[in-house]
Amino acid sequence: MVADPLAPLLRALDCSTGTSSDFDLNPDVVLPAGRKLRPAGVLIPIELRADVPHVILTKRSSHLKHHPGQIAFPGGKQDEGDADVIAAALREAREEIGLPESNVEVMGVLPTHETVTSFTVTPVLGGVRDAFDIIPEPGEVEEVFSVPLAHVTDPARFSIQSRRWQGSRRSYFTVPFGPYYIWGATARILRGLADRIHSL
Repeated sequence: MVADPLAPLLRALDCSTGTSSDFDLNPDVVLPAGRKLRPAGVLIPIELRADVPHVILTKRSSHLKHHPGQIAFPGGKQDEGDADVIAAALREAREEIGLPESNVEVMGVLPTHETVTSFTVTPVLGGVRDAFDIIPEPGEVEEVFSVPLAHVTDPARFSIQSRRWQGSRRSYFTVPFGPYYIWGATARILRGLADRIHSL
């Protein structure tokens, strides 16, 4: 009997873990009570290549105002026309990388992640059914690439780095892959998924 390569992801969705934030490694940061967070959704697209799961990621355009050049999941804020954050994540994936909503099997959602830009982000796990023509959105996406799921869900491949940010030192997770420096919210969400998979 051949094992389902996506089975660990489905089991990971059943794990009970808390939410995460960009401030998890910075306990001295006091977040204001009653702060207003805007809902957003990101898609974690999983495609099989020779039965090996890969995660599709984007490199943001260098001219963007927020997070230029950073590695990110396809996704963005929930618009009025979106039924929910899942719909927002699927719509953004179509707009950013050309992945049709009909080509994604939604497996479930991970706990929300709060960002320094005041979004509460819902990561949506989605299996890509068939190969598709990647079409990067020229105004937002500089490059689309994929990383083996095993690489970005191996806790041993993560490290904690820090840099000065707004007058203080901020720590964050990183999980580099080749020339791609995956860090910040993207790495934190992947680290949460890695912890879930390895707690099984």
